[in-house]
Amino acid sequence: MSWRNHSTPAQPGRRRGAGPSARRRLVVVVGLLGLVSVGLVARAFDLQVVRKQFYQRQGDARFLREMPIPVSRGTIFDRNGEPLAVSTPMMSIWANPAEVLDSDERIPALAQALGVDADSLKAQLAQRSDREFVYLRRQMAPAAAQAVLDLGIPGINGQREFKRYYPSGEVTAHVLGFTNIDDRGQEGLELAYDDWLAGKPGAKRVIRDRMGHVVEDIEQVRAPKPGQNLTLSIDRRIQFLAYSELKNALEKSQADSGSIVVLDVKTGEVLAMANLPTYNPNALGGSRPGQRRNRAMTDVLEPGSTIKPVLMAAALSSGRYTPTSPIIDTTGGHWYFQGHDIHDTHNYGLLTPTGVITKSSNVGAARIAMTLDTTLMYDTYRAFGFGNSTESGFPGEAAGSLRIGRSWRPLEKAILGYGYGLNVTVLQLVNAYATIADGGVMHSPSFIKGGDATSKQIISPEVAGQLLRMMETVTGPGSTGTLARIANYSVAGKTGTAHKASIGGYAKSNYTSAFAGIVPASNPRLAAVVVIDNPQKGSYYGGTVSGPVFSRVMEGALRLLDVPPDNIGRWYVGGPLQNVDGLVGSKPPVDAPIDDAPVDEDTP
Repeated sequence: MSWRNHSTPAQPGRRRGAGPSARRRLVVVVGLLGLVSVGLVARAFDLQVVRKQFYQRQGDARFLREMPIPVSRGTIFDRNGEPLAVSTPMMSIWANPAEVLDSDERIPALAQALGVDADSLKAQLAQRSDREFVYLRRQMAPAAAQAVLDLGIPGINGQREFKRYYPSGEVTAHVLGFTNIDDRGQEGLELAYDDWLAGKPGAKRVIRDRMGHVVEDIEQVRAPKPGQNLTLSIDRRIQFLAYSELKNALEKSQADSGSIVVLDVKTGEVLAMANLPTYNPNALGGSRPGQRRNRAMTDVLEPGSTIKPVLMAAALSSGRYTPTSPIIDTTGGHWYFQGHDIHDTHNYGLLTPTGVITKSSNVGAARIAMTLDTTLMYDTYRAFGFGNSTESGFPGEAAGSLRIGRSWRPLEKAILGYGYGLNVTVLQLVNAYATIADGGVMHSPSFIKGGDATSKQIISPEVAGQLLRMMETVTGPGSTGTLARIANYSVAGKTGTAHKASIGGYAKSNYTSAFAGIVPASNPRLAAVVVIDNPQKGSYYGGTVSGPVFSRVMEGALRLLDVPPDNIGRWYVGGPLQNVDGLVGSKPPVDAPIDDAPVDEDTP
């Protein structure tokens, strides 16, 4: 009996170790294709339905863009319609860095047209290659910018802009201020009235090609609103005159700085305001911060003897004083008060209140101050605007400082009588004199022609008139302000020569030289203050340094404004004497020196 293999025989067509059958492979492939189809359908649904708006916006962003429509900034005019600040059309060049770098062989030609170094330009583009918008050069002249665009370099585009130009340059720089590269006000009236001048840029929707070129305007999204024009109170002719005379005085005296402000006394409008040092707003890069400061508005000073008419306003208002009485004893030229030597430069003896103004007697002013009610004196100083902003609206205007009257110590009250112990701006000081000139009515200074300045009566017209006549003697024979005279016009004013404060006290040889005046005195039209800081050469007296500047500027201003003469042949221009309410009789006042030597020096 033989043994046989009983294992199961192999099936036909099937080999041991063979892979999946073709049918199974087909099922797998069909399944995978089905899954892919489902995924594609899901993705299409997501793109076309779920996130349709998102991708539509993304697509539009590649071609449909909103572009600004630039607007011109409003023009600034002087009171006579002369342009002081205008906007000129310019062109800025910008780039899509990635597109420009794709044609990097053309970068040298681009750099040459832009006036920059090719390697630096390429590095700049490479650093910002992830952006779509980069300025290459702002505010080019249109012709030069067009030459860049004419190169036809991919990714290079132009954008229209405006640049501010100031025809008067440094002459009006401190009043106008300046704008930045985006044409927004940064200083002065450009800043104060920025919203008025700037306007509102428009916007339009356009289609751009891949090179960034506009191929079609679709619609205007927002209409442009150009800036509004502004007419100032400044008279460009008087402004040039004031600047020129101030500059000449600083060069002659080798002073550190100077300011002059001219006001229309009937309206409070600023006709001129000049400061030195100054700067050119058309070329800001070469200026320093100190040059750009409007000293007449932001800097303060101790006014010295120019405060004495305000003290006298309090004295006259008290009813205890008149222009001619009582007599004040200044004999010896010194008054030792609470251990402090209050002194004059001369021994004036017995003076009337008018004589205190004429001679600028510190002893007389201090003695008057000590007889006045403290509240009345403080309220008068305050009413004239000291310690408060003038509300002119000028950016950065200083308020000055004046301590509350009830805190005044006796010595402090005495020296306040001749201009120490308080700080004022040049604008505050000239506004005080303009108030006297307009019959005691104070106007808020304004830089806008025809502006609605507020006004209020702060002293009586009678007191204001007495002060004017008292101040006329300051430019008479032997007084401190003879060099401020104007031929054929009456001048009322006051000199001031104050020691400057320094570390540890007051400097012995550093002075603030000032003259404040009103013309014509018989029918006031203009008030002006000239302040020259620390004159180094020649005289340092306010009457001899600042007085001549006042005279020349006011003489020209009166002529330009066609103000008729009121003083032909009067005594202080060599003609016959004229009685002014008993202040000046048939001969010079008894308390007037016989010469014209300046004698005004205030000491704290």
